Amino acid sequence: MFLRDCWYVAGWSRDIGAALTPVRILGDAIVMFRKADGTVAALEDACPHRKLPLSMGRREGDRVVCGYHGMTFDAGGGCVATPTQERIPSGARVRSYPTLERYGFVWIWTGAAERADPAKLIDIPHYDDPTWGRTAGGDMPIACNYLYITDNLLDPSHVAWVHLSSFAGAKTDSTPLRTDVTETGVVVWRWMMDTEPPAYYKPLVKFEGNADRKQHYECVVPSIAINKSIFAPAGHGGPDAPLHEKTYINISYNFMTPVDESHSHYYWFQHRNTDPENQEISESMNRGAYGAFTEDKDVLEAVQIGMANKKTPHLDLALDAGALRFRKLVAARIAAETAAPTRAAEPVGA
Repeated sequence: MFLRDCWYVAGWSRDIGAALTPVRILGDAIVMFRKADGTVAALEDACPHRKLPLSMGRREGDRVVCGYHGMTFDAGGGCVATPTQERIPSGARVRSYPTLERYGFVWIWTGAAERADPAKLIDIPHYDDPTWGRTAGGDMPIACNYLYITDNLLDPSHVAWVHLSSFAGAKTDSTPLRTDVTETGVVVWRWMMDTEPPAYYKPLVKFEGNADRKQHYECVVPSIAINKSIFAPAGHGGPDAPLHEKTYINISYNFMTPVDESHSHYYWFQHRNTDPENQEISESMNRGAYGAFTEDKDVLEAVQIGMANKKTPHLDLALDAGALRFRKLVAARIAAETAAPTRAAEPVGA
């Protein structure tokens, strides 16, 4: 169901402090806390004695004390004290998860710790570029499987019906889509020429009149969506056109962390090539994005219920081509990952 040898967003850096913070990721109960040196520890949230969540215990420096019988664990998961007996049992430890911090998030590696590789984290160009503006971002729980969210974020056409007051606009309901498969994911895109910018973007573009508009909807394994909205003055856009000096670019970075098979946590922020210091624009964009993503949440939670309780088969449309290709790519990666230990265990000459 899930790809594990990869990085997922565990939370905003601003939300992880000294307190024991329970989270659930890929069905795993995890407790996180910021150590004295500022780094973040992530442990299995279950004491090995009777599986009481360690998040119900307390901190003692960089150690966690179970609230049932005082078994104490260091930040690496090893048991360092069992107050009820002198000898620490050999199996007294909890799993420790690698973490790193970047782009305002705490990321967690959910696979084998020895394979955790910071180089496998997504690169975000211009993140520290002082000429680009950035919203504070947000997050919300969504009661659906994470792949329904990636389906949605590989479907530019849904804006014509779901986001009528924000992202919808002329030709979003009819312009054909193109799909490209990359080494890391899938891109669905289209140019819509000589159209009025939609309500969300109209006050943000830096030119008057109609625009050539590009929708670039990309999903990267395991569950990261990069949605680019590009607006050039009418007559200056298109696949082969050079970048016009007044072209407006907004990139929405979206990170879906599976909670379990039917729940996800959705994180996002937006990055634009204008107005780096304009806090009013950033706040307005964030409010608008939150409103639009709430519309998505309502739809996707209903889709989860409908698909889980369907009485007749569902069908796919041509607009689902990108989403289906991404699902196929994720499924292949999961199959390869789960098969790898089995191959490694085969005896020589088998």
